[in-house]
Amino acid sequence: MKKYTFRFLLLSLILMIALATGCSADQSTETASASDKVQIVTTLFPQYDFVKQIAGDTVEVTLLLPPGVEAHAYEPTPHDIVKIQNSDVFIYTGEEMEPWAHKVIETVGEDHIVVIEAGQGLFDLAAEEYDSDDHDHDSEDHDQDAEDHDNEVEDHDNEVEDHDHDHSGADPHIWLDPVKAQVMLQNIEAGLVKVIPENAALYSENSKAYQNEIEMLNTAFKEVFSKTESKTIVSGGHFAFGHFIKRYGLEYKSPYVGFAPDAEPTPKRIAELIDFIRESHVRAIFYEELVDPRVATVIADETDAQMLMLHAVHNVSKEELESGASYVEIMKQNLENLKIGLGYKEGE
Repeated sequence: MKKYTFRFLLLSLILMIALATGCSADQSTETASASDKVQIVTTLFPQYDFVKQIAGDTVEVTLLLPPGVEAHAYEPTPHDIVKIQNSDVFIYTGEEMEPWAHKVIETVGEDHIVVIEAGQGLFDLAAEEYDSDDHDHDSEDHDQDAEDHDNEVEDHDNEVEDHDHDHSGADPHIWLDPVKAQVMLQNIEAGLVKVIPENAALYSENSKAYQNEIEMLNTAFKEVFSKTESKTIVSGGHFAFGHFIKRYGLEYKSPYVGFAPDAEPTPKRIAELIDFIRESHVRAIFYEELVDPRVATVIADETDAQMLMLHAVHNVSKEELESGASYVEIMKQNLENLKIGLGYKEGE
C-alpha cells in the first residue's frame, strides 16, 4: 500500500475516534479557557500573522504548528483535530501545501466551522518551471540525474514519489511571492468579514495597511535585485522560493530535488554545486530555517562561502513567536541576507 494511502487511512481513524469521543478532557479544557471571541485556527505562520494583522485582538487565533516544527514533516495529532473541531474558523493554504486538510474538513464538516483557503487560485507554478536542472545542466546531465534520482527513490520504497510534496507537483510556497501574499491577505480578510461583518470597516483598513507594507517589501526586492552582482541564489537545502524567483527573474542552484524534507541529495549533485561555487566565486550559500543545515555546512567548509539563512516563513521558532515576529519582518531579514549573498552594490 502506498504511504499516502496509509496516512489518510490512519488520519481517518484518528478523526473518527477524536470526533466520536470528543476527546473530552481536551475539549473541556479548551471550552473552559475559550472567550466569547471568534476562535480561529491557522495551519502555518503566514496565515497566523495575517489574521493578527487584520483582526488584532477582536479574535482568538491559534497556530496549529508548534513553534520550531518543520512544516513539511507535520501531520495533525488527535489534539490538533479537536482544536480545529472546536474552532469557529479554520484557515489553511491549500491542498498543495496541506494535503491532509481536506480529509479533516470533510470529516468535521463545513457546516460546523467556516473554512478559508488562503491560497485559492494561486498554485500556478509547477516544480519543473523553476527546477535548477532546467537552468544548470545540459539535457544529457539532466536525464542522468533524473535516472539516478529515480533509482534512489525506488531504493527508498518510493518515499519521494509518494510524499505529499512531490517534485512533480505545484510549488506550495506561494506566500514567498509578496504579490501573492497580498492576495492571501485579501482572501483571509474576505473570509473574516463573512464571519464578523460588523468589523468589516476595521478589517478592510488593517488589511490595506498591511498590504501596503508588503508592497513596499516587493518594491525593495525589485530595487535590490536590480543592483546585485549575481542573480543566482545558491541553496544548500530544499529550495522553497520558486514563486519568489519567478517574481523577480532570478535563478537558483540546490543539490536537492523537490520539496520532500526526507529526500537526500546525491554526492554527484553536491560535488557539482561545490564546483559551481568555486568557478563562479559565489559569495554565500543559503540554508533553511528549523532544519539542520548539514549539507550547506559541508559545502561552505569546502568552498569558504558564507552561510546565510533564507527563511521560508512556514513556521517560526519559539523565540520568534514570543517576540512577535511578523511575515514582513522575516522577509526584510531575507532581503538583507540576499543583499550580502548576491553582492548588492548600493548607489549604482
